[in-house]
Amino acid sequence: MNYDIIIIGSGPGGYVAAIRASQLGLKTAVVEKAELGGICLNWGCIPTKALLKSAQVYNYIKHAENYGVKVDGLVKPDFQAMVKRSRDVAAGMSKGIEYLFKKNKIDHLKGTGKIKPGKKVDVTDDKGKVTEYSASNIIIATGARSKELPNLKQDGKKIIGYREAMTLPKQPKSMVVVGSGAIGSEFAYFYNTIGTEVTLVEFLPNVVPLEDVEVSKQLARSFKKAKMKVMLDSSVESVDTTGKLCKVKIKTKKGEVIIEAEVVLSAVGIKSNLEGIGLEDVGIKTDKDKVVVDEFYKTTVDGYYAIGDIVPGQALAHVASAEGICCVEKIAGFDTEPIDYGNVPGNTYTVPEVASVGMTEKQAKEAGYEIKVGKFPYTASGKASAAGNKDGFVKVIFDAKYGEWLGAHFIGENVTEMIAEAVVARKLETTGHEILKSIHPHPTMSEAVMEATAAAYGKVIHL
Repeated sequence: MNYDIIIIGSGPGGYVAAIRASQLGLKTAVVEKAELGGICLNWGCIPTKALLKSAQVYNYIKHAENYGVKVDGLVKPDFQAMVKRSRDVAAGMSKGIEYLFKKNKIDHLKGTGKIKPGKKVDVTDDKGKVTEYSASNIIIATGARSKELPNLKQDGKKIIGYREAMTLPKQPKSMVVVGSGAIGSEFAYFYNTIGTEVTLVEFLPNVVPLEDVEVSKQLARSFKKAKMKVMLDSSVESVDTTGKLCKVKIKTKKGEVIIEAEVVLSAVGIKSNLEGIGLEDVGIKTDKDKVVVDEFYKTTVDGYYAIGDIVPGQALAHVASAEGICCVEKIAGFDTEPIDYGNVPGNTYTVPEVASVGMTEKQAKEAGYEIKVGKFPYTASGKASAAGNKDGFVKVIFDAKYGEWLGAHFIGENVTEMIAEAVVARKLETTGHEILKSIHPHPTMSEAVMEATAAAYGKVIHL
């Protein structure tokens, strides 16, 4: 069969690109061997948020008396029920993608895709049957998987990746989490909250190391307050899995220590899925584990495109979706603009939540800006006090000369929803003065953005 577009992979890059292509009248097919929705929907963003919600509910109940609510009887987490709820949420979302494919008349080619010269794709089904398809344009959106370090080989039982962390047969009594990026920090928070003894090991000097340093330090304080052990400037040298417990040898500035744990979760990053998909056969160039593309995701070979985690840029679901739309609209002849990777928000769904966009304070200074920095702590927020969670703050960074909003760094309750204000404002080239003069509702968490801006300009009221 001939198509206008064939997309390999149905993650948030692939399925969104497919729907947009169909909306534009292009005959579209998606090759997917597993569940529709890819890793994000089935084994990443969505099911992890379901687990985190369960942990948050459990934590609220444990501290119900702080809110004037008495809970009689034993309150304990039901780990298997939490896992089942998470899987049910993911399954429901995957069925939603099936519905959208039918609604938009997108063909689902079930099997493993491999590109060939001449704009062709071989699809091998689960019985080994190979069917050849052709298209005017082929988009590769094969995503990524958990990265393995040579000294941290995953066996799926004692040393695990994020997939196994979502479906363990029983709750471990102890766990070492290696890597404190979004994935590592979220799982560390989840397991620590439901009662697992968690040790979080980070090679760099701060947790969530891509964030502003002040945010990182606040999250580390919150983790420690929740009785989590946090080891910074530390590296896992080896793991002995021969005994009942894993013996984790960790190198620190003070020397080597050995920590015993039931499970070791490796959260040290991701590896692009580039193997076995035909890149070499077609002659598509790669560099440093990424497919080489132009600003509209065209590869080095005409008619072939790549989006999502396999191309340079932030490996985030919303980035992949934006790339898919941008790519398809360019193919369809639209006068579209390239994505601004400097204005991509990043979220971490721990408690407190973390959200950011733009430059950190350090990056702004290194770029040569004279800056105005404002901070508003949640301890001064009426809504945060009423909600009973005063950990965190809102930090904003403006160019002193022109008022350009250079960066926003939030930590606290609900900040993953609040960050969109900064993203839109920066897109519209809004100045600090305009944010200051935009009335924010009271009492809300979001008014902390206005208050932080006021602090940057020496006009803060509630500090």
